[in-house]
Amino acid sequence: MNLQWLAWDRLPWVKANASQWRYALRNAIAMCLALSIAYALDLDEPYWAMTSAAVISFPTVGGAISKSLGRIVGSLMGAGAALLIAGHTLNEPWLFTFFIAGWLALCTGIANHYQNNVAYAFSLAGYTAAIIVFSSVDLTDATDLWTLTQARVCEVISGILCAGFMMMVLPSTSDGDALMTSLQKMHARLLEHAALLLKPGAGDNVRAAHEAVISQILTMNLLRIQAFWSHYRFRRQNNVLNYVLHQQLRLTSVLSSLRRMLLNWPDAPPVLYQAIDALMQELARAQCDKYRLAQILRSVTPAADGDYRQRAFCQRLRYFCWMYLNVSRWIRLLTRADADTRFQPPRVPSLARESDSAEAGWSALRTFCAVVAGCAFWIATQWSAGAAALTLTAIACVLYSSAPSPSGSVSLLLKTLLWLSLFSFVMKFGLMVQISQLWQFLLVLFPLLLTLQLFKLQQKQRAALWGQFIVFMGSFIAVTNPPSWDYADFLNDNIAKVCGVLLAWLAFQILRPSSDARRSRRHIRALRLAFLDQLRRRPRLSETRFESQIYHRISQLSSSRDEQARVWLLRWGVVLLNCSHIVWQLRDWQPTSPALAKMREASLQDLQRITGARGVRHTSLDQTLTKLDEMIRQLVADGESEAISLAGILWRLRCSLAQLKQAVPE
Repeated sequence: MNLQWLAWDRLPWVKANASQWRYALRNAIAMCLALSIAYALDLDEPYWAMTSAAVISFPTVGGAISKSLGRIVGSLMGAGAALLIAGHTLNEPWLFTFFIAGWLALCTGIANHYQNNVAYAFSLAGYTAAIIVFSSVDLTDATDLWTLTQARVCEVISGILCAGFMMMVLPSTSDGDALMTSLQKMHARLLEHAALLLKPGAGDNVRAAHEAVISQILTMNLLRIQAFWSHYRFRRQNNVLNYVLHQQLRLTSVLSSLRRMLLNWPDAPPVLYQAIDALMQELARAQCDKYRLAQILRSVTPAADGDYRQRAFCQRLRYFCWMYLNVSRWIRLLTRADADTRFQPPRVPSLARESDSAEAGWSALRTFCAVVAGCAFWIATQWSAGAAALTLTAIACVLYSSAPSPSGSVSLLLKTLLWLSLFSFVMKFGLMVQISQLWQFLLVLFPLLLTLQLFKLQQKQRAALWGQFIVFMGSFIAVTNPPSWDYADFLNDNIAKVCGVLLAWLAFQILRPSSDARRSRRHIRALRLAFLDQLRRRPRLSETRFESQIYHRISQLSSSRDEQARVWLLRWGVVLLNCSHIVWQLRDWQPTSPALAKMREASLQDLQRITGARGVRHTSLDQTLTKLDEMIRQLVADGESEAISLAGILWRLRCSLAQLKQAVPE
């Protein structure tokens, strides 16, 4: 038997550091304070206030504020929906069933389609309505329904206010400092990533490194949102932060384009790789000299009538260096700026946040079917604890439908509730039954919550289990006002909650989420349609918006275990993004020769025949590649400066399109 965890230095209170103690104390005090205030307000189920304080426990100020606002808005929306549904349909059980199932399905679909505060608010609107509506089925007076709704909303807001108050008393680390540190580290990592991608040979770890860089930049967008809510300074500079993140994504695009050119240029001169190493070393210096960069680039850039491949590569490499320096300058300006400074960077849209609409609709259908099935069983059996079961079913279906592995998340919740059933029985009938004052109970509850919060921080592999344990503990020990000690009701209620989660688990098993391979195919189809839009004379999406959408879709499968699905989504995204950049460059390039303009238009028209919504047309692809080779030979033979420039652009286009030869035909 392993008893090492009983060693003095392994105890959670001893090995906790200052930040862990601050986090645990803040959340434990907030939960106890919320419970006390709910008792003082004479609310009938004060444990919902404690649960609300636990739900918005967040390690940073900005995250807590944004989560609190989302929870307040969602709770008010859910309360309003509950009043309308219960007030008009309680006398008709089946009408009631379809209305509440429809509302929960709507909230699930919207929460899956969006992210951040919108998704969180609609999740709250869904299961807040479920909590109120299912608890009100035995009411006969509309006044009681209003009182019940008021009590639930007051409990939620009390918990939020207590958590916010404790965040001010025991503040965490600054969101802004975390964001600026992450931006600087990410910028340095981009240089390391460039050195990896631009060295000779094709390493096996390049794709994984590229996915990791993209995922980290998109994760910093969440830090930007938290910093926006935490400090006035970052609200004023939000446009600069958004621009910097867009530019860092553009840097990854340029790197993938440079690597694709090197892979299609096996006899590149060794002096080119020496120049790349010198450029990376110069860019890594704190006082980078732009004149020195220009000297290195000039040493490897051929004359106007030189090798078109080397000239095109050096021009793109110069674009990368100048963009890297530009981002470095904006990061320095952000670091030094005070709260009153305003900057005006180039205007760019926000990073894409929409998700898979088909998956969102499927999740909404799953929630609707699960709630209807549960209500049908409840109507048929008249189960006294049906409200508890349906409430947990609604919470599980709404919350976990957007999780990366919903079946695993529901299974973990089921495991947590089984442990909570045993714990709450000992807690309620072994301890709470002997306590007559709230302060006596708080003497036990506070150290218990403190220990559980430390467990959540220190045991990373079980953090989700401990988090669910803390959140659902209040509803299981059921601290009510006045207290209830009915053993049969307690047992029936706990069994109902477990059965409710079992119903949600069954729904996830029958109406399974789409496989990663199917989701990958849907994302690829959406990218192809968006690329066809880029080929129009007036595209619906701008260049930056299209780039943002591609990277967002790539990130949707970043945690997938289906390697082939991830590889093909990344491959399609990179190819179409490189082609999109070339298309915009061809549009901006205005030659003086009508013959060159005609070649440019022909290359743009050929792109429209290569791919459709269903896949690659390999016959058209082969013809386009052959035609590009012929045009490049003609342009090189011409020897003029504009012709060599166009030859380099078309060679870049050919390098990107060649990768599509491995794609499945339409």
